[in-house]
Amino acid sequence: MSATPYHISVPDEAVEKLKSKLADTIFPDSLEGDDVWKYGAPLSDVKSLATYWKDGFDWRAAEAKINELPNYKAPIAVDGFGSLDIHFVHQPSPVQRAIPLLFVHGWPGSFIEVVKLLPLLSQSTAGSPAFHIVAPSLPNFGFSQGVTKHDFGLEQYAETCHKLMLSLGYHEYVTQGGDWGMMITRTMDLLYPEHVKASHVNMIRCQPPKFFSHPLQYLQHTLMPYSEKDKRGFERTEWFSKEGRGYNLQQSTKPQTIGYALADSPVALLAWIYEKLHDWTDNYPWTQDEILTWISIYWFSTAGPAASVRIYYEAVHSKGKRLGSRDDTVKFIPKVPLGLARFPKELGVLPWTWARTMGPVVFESEYESGGHFAAHERPQAIADDLQKMFGRKGPCYGVVKDRDGYDKVVARL
Repeated sequence: MSATPYHISVPDEAVEKLKSKLADTIFPDSLEGDDVWKYGAPLSDVKSLATYWKDGFDWRAAEAKINELPNYKAPIAVDGFGSLDIHFVHQPSPVQRAIPLLFVHGWPGSFIEVVKLLPLLSQSTAGSPAFHIVAPSLPNFGFSQGVTKHDFGLEQYAETCHKLMLSLGYHEYVTQGGDWGMMITRTMDLLYPEHVKASHVNMIRCQPPKFFSHPLQYLQHTLMPYSEKDKRGFERTEWFSKEGRGYNLQQSTKPQTIGYALADSPVALLAWIYEKLHDWTDNYPWTQDEILTWISIYWFSTAGPAASVRIYYEAVHSKGKRLGSRDDTVKFIPKVPLGLARFPKELGVLPWTWARTMGPVVFESEYESGGHFAAHERPQAIADDLQKMFGRKGPCYGVVKDRDGYDKVVARL
């Protein structure tokens, strides 16, 4: 095995430079009034967070906490891009015949989103399985190497994650993802169905059903009235489309331009991400330490914070050899069983009649609260889904066959 333990150690000079930049910040003005969030991250919030980042936040304490995780690095060869140094968290379960699970984050998330899942999924209970968990920092994110060549799209992100699992000895595995993690794991379903035995996603992107491809869903969609939950879901989806997608348009078209602000100004990075942490969650009680740990991972990332936003451009503009476009990830993918979780404050909340056009849906769950960062915001919900989906009475019980072989892999770690 080529994986080696990894210890995060940000240089003292980088920490001091951050504080110096924070001290030199020029803040914009702000309009008066109560409904300030509609204009973006409020000045008072950002000033408070920036001041605490400079004077109160202890990165070394946060770094030490992250270093308590089972962190590793491994070189992963990606076709056309050479070998990339990939950081990942790898927590093998002590339970025999545990299921290998690949957890994939998105933007503006990171590997840190898996932390609350680790204790929930390492042990089994009566009828519920345990999981060997692998959670990489995607290339250009966190403590993985950046990519300096064009056209590193969804196919390459999928290849990186798949080859990482193979390098660890996991030739059959299951996946979980939201945001870009959903699109990357869906790409893996399309490209590697002989290895990906089932997938669970907590972001649902799909199109209305069509008569010739999904007649049953089409008739339900056409003839049956939508529920009140569906109507609220459409309202949430419309809000995001009209009021929340500005960042997406910028990062999908001119990521380099916004990159200058994100690379040079910690307050620009703070405001850019903090807005999403607020708007995309369901009244989640963020602490300042939680927010600043999240954002510091971007600021101190190996490739720098600007590199991460290029995934938007490359996913839209780069065509893979086997993946035609990003839209292929929302079409019917036939060979991999799919589990879906619906949360009311997701960016798009679409009806089940639409969602069932994504593939062979074998598991569905719906929650009364929760948003986009489900693994962090509602970890027990995601853990419950996985244990039900893959448990003894679940639809995907036994989909991973070579679990005895994985016990031998774990024994060598």
